[in-house]
Amino acid sequence: MASELNVGEPQGSRRKSASLGQFMQVLADITEPTVELAIRFCGWSAILFVLAIFFFVFREAFPILRGFDFHEFFTSAKWRPDSQIRPTYGILALLAGTGAVTVGSMLLAVPIGLGAAVYISEFCTGRRKEVLKITIELLAAIPSIVWGFIGVVALGPVLLYIKETFGFAGPPMGLNVLNASLILALMSVPVIVSVGEDALKAVPDSYREAALALGASRWEIVYRVLFPAAKNGLLAAVLLGVGRAIGETMAVLMCTGHAVQIPKRLFDPARTLTATIAAELGEAESGGNHYRVLFLIGVVLFAVTFLVNLLADVAVKGIRGSDK
Repeated sequence: MASELNVGEPQGSRRKSASLGQFMQVLADITEPTVELAIRFCGWSAILFVLAIFFFVFREAFPILRGFDFHEFFTSAKWRPDSQIRPTYGILALLAGTGAVTVGSMLLAVPIGLGAAVYISEFCTGRRKEVLKITIELLAAIPSIVWGFIGVVALGPVLLYIKETFGFAGPPMGLNVLNASLILALMSVPVIVSVGEDALKAVPDSYREAALALGASRWEIVYRVLFPAAKNGLLAAVLLGVGRAIGETMAVLMCTGHAVQIPKRLFDPARTLTATIAAELGEAESGGNHYRVLFLIGVVLFAVTFLVNLLADVAVKGIRGSDK
């Protein structure tokens, strides 16, 4: 009797194993398509979200497009949306302010950011490297409103003192293009450093070893080996910094002086596209022309950032094509 039980136990366990295997197979057949569908949705969701944002912004701006004077919109520097006589919606001064602040900040941020990326990646080791990386990450974590306070309270009086001491032309105020450019440069440097360092670290060590074997110095390795090998990533770092500068709102709103004019000097106040939307959308009558034009500015801003990314993609592909 005992022998019969012993013989029956393996057969029962085999049946249980077979049933468990069938259950797991059915579960896999159900789960695998579901997981694949979820992954596909996550992949396409980024495109869907961008299209949804563009649709929302364009929908609010669309009613004003019929009969709208686009020539005045892009070529006039007069922004008088609340005029009782004749409202004008020229964004040339806003485009000029955005361009001046962005270019000024990149002239400062790109050499500092790429230089810091090279130093951290190639010349800095041990504890010093970790301290620098943590410090840069902390700079990236500072809210833009805090940067705005720094520009107004700390940097503004310094720039005003410099202007009055050396007699630079411009209004007697410390909130201007230079102030916003300095603040935006500090805000963009962490992005450029992080992405630039990753690009340099991605270069194989065999490149460095081969250059050393040929007698190259460390600086020759940097600008003759690493920069050409990592140019795609370094270009991406710079363009991410440009995107950060174009899209920044609160710090620019606080530091530029908020004057609608085409800036001709570093000490001139200005206003950007993003600052205009942030400052006036809350006061504009919902559904009115002023409200619609602000959303139209949002469409322009969306198009500008899209164009920057498109040019970056074309440039990177061109670089890759020339390497083949």
